[in-house]
Amino acid sequence: MTWTAHTSPELPEPAGPYSHVIDAGTMVWTAGFGSQDPATGAVPEGITAQTEQVLDNVEVALRTVGLGLADVVKATVHLQHLDRDFAAYNEVYANRFRPPYPVRTTVGSTLAGILVEVDVVAVRRDRAAAG
Repeated sequence: MTWTAHTSPELPEPAGPYSHVIDAGTMVWTAGFGSQDPATGAVPEGITAQTEQVLDNVEVALRTVGLGLADVVKATVHLQHLDRDFAAYNEVYANRFRPPYPVRTTVGSTLAGILVEVDVVAVRRDRAAAG
């Protein structure tokens, strides 16, 4: 299997030695994205605004390889305050993704200066159907 790594100037600078996206043809994986605004580096206040920004960042990452949120089959979500923020985060998530929803794992995690981080796995349906 061959794969290609992608980064984008439209996304926050990677905080370490990793790519924004790995494209393996049919399957695509993203790095975990936080809520930094790529233009300013600012982190919005509150879980609702941070979740919106995180999903904006995920959308931009997927767009670098011609995909979108409709192509996501798996999401992994980390919340700094799982019990406190789950309902508000879940409301934004439900508005940004459409049924059938991707499978999802949501866990409480210690995050550095942010409230939410998301990474996804997406599938190119045209290639999956042809394979």
